[in-house]
Amino acid sequence: MRRRSSSTSGKRTSRMRNDSLGFDEFGFALSKKKTQKLQHRSHDYSYPQPNTVRVKELCELLSYWNGSSFICRNQIERFIRIGIPSALRGQVWKCLLDTDTLRVTSTFNYQKCLKEIRGPLVDLGVSEYSILSAIATLSETENEMGSSQGPPTPPEASVFSSSDVAVFRQIALDLQRSFPTHRSLMGDSAEAIEGQAKLFRVLTAYARYNPHTGYCQGMSYIAAVLLMNLTEEESFWALVALLERPKYLSGLFDHSLDKIQHQARVFHQLLKHRKPLLSQHMEDLGVSSLHYVMPWFLTLFTSLPCWDSVLAMWDVIMLQGLLAVFRVGLAIVQLLEPRLLQMADDALVLPTLLRVPVEVSQHCVLVPALWGTEVQEWEIDCMNNLVLEEASVGQHLPEKENCASTSQTKMEDEKKGTKGFAQAAAVEAKNPARKETGGVSKNVFTRMLRIARRYLGDVGRGQSVESKPSSSNPSPTVPLFPKARPSSLTRVQMRARKKSHRGSFQRSVAGRGRRAALPSQDSDGGVTQDGPEPAMKRRSSGPVGRVARRKSSCPPLRGKSWDLLQPHTGPVPFPNPSPPDPCTTTTPGASPCGEVSTKHHAPEDTNNISEDIRESQLI
Repeated sequence: MRRRSSSTSGKRTSRMRNDSLGFDEFGFALSKKKTQKLQHRSHDYSYPQPNTVRVKELCELLSYWNGSSFICRNQIERFIRIGIPSALRGQVWKCLLDTDTLRVTSTFNYQKCLKEIRGPLVDLGVSEYSILSAIATLSETENEMGSSQGPPTPPEASVFSSSDVAVFRQIALDLQRSFPTHRSLMGDSAEAIEGQAKLFRVLTAYARYNPHTGYCQGMSYIAAVLLMNLTEEESFWALVALLERPKYLSGLFDHSLDKIQHQARVFHQLLKHRKPLLSQHMEDLGVSSLHYVMPWFLTLFTSLPCWDSVLAMWDVIMLQGLLAVFRVGLAIVQLLEPRLLQMADDALVLPTLLRVPVEVSQHCVLVPALWGTEVQEWEIDCMNNLVLEEASVGQHLPEKENCASTSQTKMEDEKKGTKGFAQAAAVEAKNPARKETGGVSKNVFTRMLRIARRYLGDVGRGQSVESKPSSSNPSPTVPLFPKARPSSLTRVQMRARKKSHRGSFQRSVAGRGRRAALPSQDSDGGVTQDGPEPAMKRRSSGPVGRVARRKSSCPPLRGKSWDLLQPHTGPVPFPNPSPPDPCTTTTPGASPCGEVSTKHHAPEDTNNISEDIRESQLI
C-alpha cells in the first residue's frame, strides 16, 4: 500500500509539473536556452500571420473542393505560398491526400481492426494506455515465444505470432522517442496518455493493414505529425495515402531499405549536377548521401528545430509529393554550402546536416529558399536512369576490372594526346606562315579549319593553276582560269552556234585584231542601234554578273574583265591599262539586269583583255 501511494504521489507531482510548464502555440514545451540547444528546438517562429480575408477565401475553396479539379489545386498552391493557417491545415491535407475517397473505396475497416487487436492485447496484459508496462510485458512474451519450440503456452496468445508481438514491442519503444517535448506525447498527463494511445493504435492498425511492410522506424514521426493536425481515423488514412501512393513515399519504408538507398543515390546525382564543388568536397571527406538523406526522407524533416518551417514544408510535400522532398533537401544543402565547404572533417559535416542550425531552418530563410529551388520531374527521371545504368554496369563488370580498364584507357589517351600534340607542333614549326598568323594552336580542329580556309583562298585566287605571265606585265596577281575551262567553253560554243545570227557583228569586229575594241550589245546579245551611248554593263563572275547572264540570252563571256562595249565601227585605240573602277560609276542608261555592285575589284591589265579577245575569237 505504501508503494502504491508513493507511486500515485509521484504521478501527481509529474502532472503538476507538466501543467505548470508552458507550451508554445504548436504544443512544444517552453524551456530555457540551454535546454533548447540540447533538445534542438527553437520557439522563435517567423511564419506570416493569417489574414481574415484570405482565411475566408480558403474556407470557401475547401467547401467545394474536388480532388480532381486542377483549378482548385492551383488555388491551394497559391495559399500554400502565402501560408496556410494552423486551424485549416488539417482540412487542406485531407483534400490534397483525398483521404475520404480512399476510405470509401477501401474494404479495410479501421474500427473493426482495433477491436480485433485490442481484445487479445488485453488478454496478454497489454494496454495502449500504459505503454511502459506494455513494453515489459511484450518483451517477456516475445522471449517466451522465441524460446519455446512448440506453440506458446498462453492460450490467449495464439492469435498473434512472434513477429506480431515484435512489431507491437517496437511500436511501444518508439512512442517514447517521438517528440518527447510535445504536449500530446510528453509525460503522464491525461492528454499525453491519450496521445500515446492514439499513436499506438494508428501504427498497429497500419501494420495489420499492410502486413508485408508492417512497421518500420520513422513511421511514428509521420503518424505523430498527422495526429497533431487530424483526428485519429483521418490520421490513419492519411498515413496510408502517404506510404502507399507512388506520388509520395511508396516503397521507402521497407525492411530491405533498397528503395531509400536508391533515392539517396538519386539525390547524390542531383547534388553532383547542381553543386559539383560541394559534392566533390563531401566525397573527399568520405560523407555518403545515405548518412543524411535516409533520416531526412524517412522522417520528412521533422528533426528541424523550427516547427513552423516543418509545417510549411509538409504543405508543399502534400501538394507535390516526393518531388518536394528533393526540393527541401536541395534547398537545405544550398543554404549550408558556405559552411560545409569550410569544414575539413566529416565529424563536423554530418552533425551540421542532421541537426540543421536554427538560423538556417527559420521560416523566413528556409521557405523562400525552398520556393526558389526548382526541381523538375524529368530531372529526377534522368538522375534515376543514371543511377540504374551505373548499377547495371557495376553488376556486369567487377570493381577491379573497372579500375584496371579505366586506368589503362586513361594512360593510352594521354599517350595519344602527347604524340598528336608533338606532331602538330612540328608541323607548325616547319610552316612559317602559320607562325605569323597566330603561332601553334592547341586545338586540332582549329588547325584543320585554318588549313581549309587557306586552301580555299588559294583556289579562289587561282594559285593552284600554273600561270604564264607575259613579258610586258609579269604580275603574279592576275586571276587565271582553272583547268576545267575547256568544258565550259565547249558549252559556250554550242550556245553561240545556236544563236550565231545574233552575234555575227560581234564576231566580225572581234576578228579585226588583238587590239580592237568590242562593239556594244543589248540584253539579248544583238547589236545596239544608233542612239545615245549606253551605260557600261558588268560581265564578271560575281553575283550580279551571274544574274545578268541568267537573264540574257547571249553566250556569257568567261573572262573576268569588264567589257567596254562601245558602238564604234573603226579600230579603237587600246584603252588605259588601269581604267577607273566601273563599279563605282552609275549612268542613267543602266541595263535592267540589276543594279551595279559597289564591290571593289582589282584593275585589269592587257593580258585580261587579250584573253577576252581570244575567247571571242574562239566563239
